[in-house]
Amino acid sequence: MTDVVYDNKGQLEQIQDGLLDGETIIAVYDAIGAGTGFIGLTNRRIIIQDKSYVGKRFAITSIPYSKVSSVSVVSNKSWAGQFFSSGTIAIAVGTHTYEVEFRGSEKTHHVHNVILNYAS
Repeated sequence: MTDVVYDNKGQLEQIQDGLLDGETIIAVYDAIGAGTGFIGLTNRRIIIQDKSYVGKRFAITSIPYSKVSSVSVVSNKSWAGQFFSSGTIAIAVGTHTYEVEFRGSEKTHHVHNVILNYAS
């Protein structure tokens, strides 16, 4: 697990606690914006913590790579053509699209590339 990339040790530990036999963590990134707490990528699935529920409730959603129908990088460009310091990944699963926003476009591209690698 020396190659695991993560932003927050508590989030990493949360993912570690729920691993299946033979499952390894690739990355755990903190998310910004409303609703999402973090995204975890393993060699088997995508794990998203969703904090958008009423009260102090939240959901941990597991998405097998085989269920992903598309993945998109959504970027903001300023009028001068410079990229902002955040990016969003959109993951389509059936009729639902999960959107996760990150600080830094490099995280967005890493998540996109990992999902493409395992979903294809």
